[in-house]
Amino acid sequence: MEGRWVEVADRVLVRRYAELDLSVGLVMGDGGCLVVDTRGDERQGAELLAEVRRITRDPWTVAITHSHFDHSFGTRSFLGRPVWAHEGCRADLVENGGRARDEWARYYRDLGRPDIADDIAKTEIVPPDHLVTDRTRLVVGGRPIVLAHLGRGHSGNDLVVHVPDAGVVFAGDLVENGAPPAYEDAYPLEWPATITRLLDLLDGGLGEAALSGHGPGDATGPWNGDTTGSGHGDTAGLRHGDTSSSSPGHGDTAGSSSGSGSGSGGTVVPGHGDPVGRAFVVAQHAEISALARLCEQVTAGLLSPSDAVRLSPYPEETTGIALGRAAGHL
Repeated sequence: MEGRWVEVADRVLVRRYAELDLSVGLVMGDGGCLVVDTRGDERQGAELLAEVRRITRDPWTVAITHSHFDHSFGTRSFLGRPVWAHEGCRADLVENGGRARDEWARYYRDLGRPDIADDIAKTEIVPPDHLVTDRTRLVVGGRPIVLAHLGRGHSGNDLVVHVPDAGVVFAGDLVENGAPPAYEDAYPLEWPATITRLLDLLDGGLGEAALSGHGPGDATGPWNGDTTGSGHGDTAGLRHGDTSSSSPGHGDTAGSSSGSGSGSGGTVVPGHGDPVGRAFVVAQHAEISALARLCEQVTAGLLSPSDAVRLSPYPEETTGIALGRAAGHL
């Protein structure tokens, strides 16, 4: 998918990048479009906007799935239009964005990628200006969009983007394809319940409530939604040590696909890797739940950390990080 837009449902496009195996989204309507995530620095954000403009000249709205740098640091190029995110995303970027920028610039410099390090170091961090507390309904180009904070999981400010007329959910890093879920900034004991709600949303169990929960508003015009509440500001943790992908490059022409593993129940677009179907999410939910139970047992003194590592569905490093995060939240 690297290098081109792939249509996973009616006018719902995904663009995947080799760097961190990142996937971003574009939902097109009549007279407006929605961009999901803005990539990891100002240069990358400008590149993304140029690719959006190759597809559509309609005014954009932006939705950020969470505050981690690779999903939110490219926002500056999209200024002048609404940028939506969970309220905790804004709090985290304001409080901790500068530190995360320094950490990632140092990481890439140590990795021998001074080009990326320099791009990150000179990036202006732009917080979102439209905030979601629980669920908010938008209408973008005539298409209903639901922005939902289903609970904490990969971070304290995860936001999913539901396109109900296409059966697509952009899940951010609540769902991970191609690598173990990242726990550096996570809430291991809460993550399983959040994924349960994601599955309910995908199945329509939360969709109608979300659509009727707020007054109608068009993202290209006046808005009457919920923008108040308190957030959770969490430091963006270093994640994704692999900075390359084996995905081959393609041309710049928009493509068409049903999405790998889209299957029954719609399509879920992870923040990294190819789109997946409900069965993939169910299987990952079982793994995340198993690790949560191990975390609970270790914290309660019923299991040793070494036994938890042995029994875990994930590698030792991932399991150790999850155990540490869980201990810190109890």
